Amino acid sequence: MLIFFLLFTIFVTSVLFSKQLSTVTRAKEDYTPSAKASLLFAYPLLLKGDGVAKSSVSVFIRSDKGLPVKAQKVTISSSLGSLSQTELTTDDTGKAVTTLSSSTQGVSNITATIGDSVKMIQTLSITFQ
Repeated sequence: MLIFFLLFTIFVTSVLFSKQLSTVTRAKEDYTPSAKASLLFAYPLLLKGDGVAKSSVSVFIRSDKGLPVKAQKVTISSSLGSLSQTELTTDDTGKAVTTLSSSTQGVSNITATIGDSVKMIQTLSITFQ
């Protein structure tokens, strides 16, 4: 009878506290930003160089495992045109968005730096006609 109550107590404890125990025993996910796994997108890639037309530039910061990195500082730079914001912070999905416009025709090369020193491998080119 004592063994039954002991096993029953262990069973009930494991059922009631399994969620709390799993957070203690589970390995912590890696949320270190990756220069290779992070992505840079823009739309449209071809637009008028009239200073009015805008291209939406999105950056997705990911870890090596592809997990989104939230609240990460990102600095975006452009070789031509004007960005609405150059320093961004990612949301809960690892995404940050800015816009680019130019009153000059030509090709704008977009680069992004994660944090203070991790330069993204991917770059973008947006053409203003």
